[in-house]
Amino acid sequence: MSASTGEGLRLLCLHGYRQNAGSFRARTGALRKTLRGRVKLLYVDAPHAVVARPQPGEAASDPLEADSKGWWFSNPQEGTFHALEEASSCKGLEESLEAIAKAFVEQGPIHGLLGFSQGAALVGIVCALKQCGDPRFPFDFAIVVAGFKSRAASHRSYYREPISMPSLHVLGETDRVIPAEMSRELASHFTEPLTLTHPGGHFIPASAPQKTAYLEFLDQFIK
Repeated sequence: MSASTGEGLRLLCLHGYRQNAGSFRARTGALRKTLRGRVKLLYVDAPHAVVARPQPGEAASDPLEADSKGWWFSNPQEGTFHALEEASSCKGLEESLEAIAKAFVEQGPIHGLLGFSQGAALVGIVCALKQCGDPRFPFDFAIVVAGFKSRAASHRSYYREPISMPSLHVLGETDRVIPAEMSRELASHFTEPLTLTHPGGHFIPASAPQKTAYLEFLDQFIK
């Protein structure tokens, strides 16, 4: 399902934990400018509200992210998520998969997925489901930014077989939220992953070197 040159590609973007579709759109402004005319970025909210629990001395939340959302919780009792938590149980993934499937219907056609942080981890799971024949997710490629392998016990099955989805994995060498080695671990579950490393932290880079890499990856899907 490639896009013609005139139409451009359509990417469904999955935000990170404690973000939402609106805040993620704002945070990807540089990327939208970089891809303008060739790619349209579409956005979807995670279905679960995240109750803010600021720690003593923590800075005030970004006003854009007052309506915080999450794709699943690694601690269902507390309603929280931590990427490093070895969760024996988790909650919320099925509702999130349904939300994404609905977005495919309402915003389609969707040519690829772009995920950031928890959204990137979810992209990995959706890629595994598509490979297993799940008809809800018709797309051709994935861009995975600051991604990681879910530690939830109930998610282990998604990583049992190599994922043969064309993928670009973007990781920051100074990312303190999702260390680069966690992103490399997720990439290792794909058969032929492309890796784009940048010197920064936990964000989606869109400067000149990354622009070239994005366009080279995406051009193969435009006919």
